[in-house]
Amino acid sequence: MIELKQIQKYYNPGSVNEMCLFDDFSLTVQDGEFVSVVGSNGSGKTSMLNIICGSIPIDQGQIIVNGVDITVRKDYLRHRSIGRVYQDPSKGTCPSMNILENMSIADNKGKPFNLGRGTNKAKIESYRDLLRPLNLGLEDKMYTQVGSLSGGQRQALSLLMSTMTPIEFLILDEHTAALDPKTAEIIMRLTDQIVKEKKLTTIMVTHNLRYAVEYGNRLVMMHEGNVIVDKAGEEKKNVQTEEIMSVFNKISVECGN
Repeated sequence: MIELKQIQKYYNPGSVNEMCLFDDFSLTVQDGEFVSVVGSNGSGKTSMLNIICGSIPIDQGQIIVNGVDITVRKDYLRHRSIGRVYQDPSKGTCPSMNILENMSIADNKGKPFNLGRGTNKAKIESYRDLLRPLNLGLEDKMYTQVGSLSGGQRQALSLLMSTMTPIEFLILDEHTAALDPKTAEIIMRLTDQIVKEKKLTTIMVTHNLRYAVEYGNRLVMMHEGNVIVDKAGEEKKNVQTEEIMSVFNKISVECGN
């Protein structure tokens, strides 16, 4: 379970550009929840993910994970139990390395760093078995540089790599936004499959309202650092895309967009 308690976050404090993004912000994500988060630009969606992952500090409040206060814990320690996929496919992989080398790095996440060979060729077949269900032909490209793959192939690989080691939480930051519609659909089906098979507590930020409605068991809409819509369980199942779009448009009009 992830708990954000009374979070306060200022950007550029003490300057003429000072902005308060979160003021007494709280949110709890229960074990096993797949939360889709939507909202306009600047609503705090990605900043919330960065706070959970430790990419940015908070000014006040607490971050509690499974009953443990991790507010001051370093990001690399948090990532032992967190997998994250970014909007940019290049951020989750090393483009100058081949698929085997990338998967080997992901496979060693959280393990002690001892001197030894960087890649374990004995695991090549097991890696191919992981890649084969993607139906993207990556199992036959183990020695291909990741930088030469398509955006969809790289994002699928990034998603797979982020969940190779045992993790509890999956953080998805608009991970289909840079993909064409057909590839985005493939990545979303893959995402849903992995989340269900591994029983991961997941937070997915997306601008695609249809994905937010169709996937996950909870939907949250944010605006100006606050949660203005929060639907879970049966209430979430009954949500229609048009309903969320109506709320979204109303906010845009009120903000002068």
